[in-house]
Amino acid sequence: MAHLSSIARDSQNRLKAIAPLLPMSLRPLIQSGNVEGDDWCLLVPNSAVAAKLRQILPALCAHLRTKGWDVNTIRLKVKSPK
Repeated sequence: MAHLSSIARDSQNRLKAIAPLLPMSLRPLIQSGNVEGDDWCLLVPNSAVAAKLRQILPALCAHLRTKGWDVNTIRLKVKSPK
């Protein structure tokens, strides 16, 4: 259980680290997802948000690496509507 809490906390910390680089209008729409090795997932509400984020993914990865995280890939997953 402690391991899962640690992973969730790490994912949230990554999201906080990239928040200043995200467009202000998109910040409340993006949620942190799974961390698997050097791969991290962001959850987005729709394909339009995903398309906008794809443009800045290389900068987000580079920023996280400067902060000490080993991130080579950020995946985007569109959440299904409830």
